[in-house]
Amino acid sequence: MNLRGHETVYRPAALARVARVMIPLAAAMPVLVAGAALAQGAPQQEAAIVAVPLPPLEVRPKSGGLPLAPVAAPSPSAPSAPMVFKSETEAFMTGMRSYGAGDKAGAVRALEYAATKGHPRALWKLGRMYSEGDGVVHDDLKAFEYFSKVADENADVTPGTPNAAFVSNAFVTLGGYFMDGIPGTYVKQDVGRAVELFNYAASYFGDAGAQYSLGRLMLDGKGLPKDPRRAARWLNLAAEKGHVPAQALLGQMLVSGNGVPRQRALGLMWLGLAREGADPSRDGWIVELHSQALASATELDQQAAALYLEQHNRRRN
Repeated sequence: MNLRGHETVYRPAALARVARVMIPLAAAMPVLVAGAALAQGAPQQEAAIVAVPLPPLEVRPKSGGLPLAPVAAPSPSAPSAPMVFKSETEAFMTGMRSYGAGDKAGAVRALEYAATKGHPRALWKLGRMYSEGDGVVHDDLKAFEYFSKVADENADVTPGTPNAAFVSNAFVTLGGYFMDGIPGTYVKQDVGRAVELFNYAASYFGDAGAQYSLGRLMLDGKGLPKDPRRAARWLNLAAEKGHVPAQALLGQMLVSGNGVPRQRALGLMWLGLAREGADPSRDGWIVELHSQALASATELDQQAAALYLEQHNRRRN
């Protein structure tokens, strides 16, 4: 898949695979239904839900709360001798050991050696470092090109294999870049291509971040027809994988009946799970949604939510 030019070009093997996974999956996705008999008899009072602004769709790598401003790479006091490795795997492992020890300049040298040999995890790690300004000067275009190389050369990797998570994340991150474009570069905003990348990662790899992104776009009607029911199905797939924002948004939809049949207890369960996994310093919107839902819930709603949670935990175990 060529992500850098104006036209998307698929290799023959990738083309056949994309054709299969791009088939609409609505019929195969789980339907949201009330599964507890207790919930069916619960009195349905109108929930006093106040609109809580959702955060912007963010699928690019985050820096753990640190600003993504340019950070100068540390300069060695003297020129370093060229690194020599027996294999790209050895170079990658050396790079990661150096990174863990705080020697990010040494990590970059080793990772770049592995990347020139096409090592997907080295390419991905360099993409992350440049996107975050982590030990190198922050450079979104360079990050984009590293992630593009991961996707271009590994689109057919088998899901569940060691490199699959890195390849899938590269597709999602590239989709994030296409959502806004990279100012001053050849990477222009192209929401249609972003949707294509999210769809591939969501359908072929089952990537929770991609599934959440598709759900958000369908809910907002951005790049895709507005369709709350299909949005809820994508969000449900991501929520089942533990994606916290998907759990929160799905829960809010079910509690309020926003485009889907209202299932307050099930929504309360999802919001409770999201609240447990949220970082209050960054995810205030999740905390607020959960507080509102809990304040409007009846005792029977809370009992039914507890039953849903037991069923959810049994499925995961």
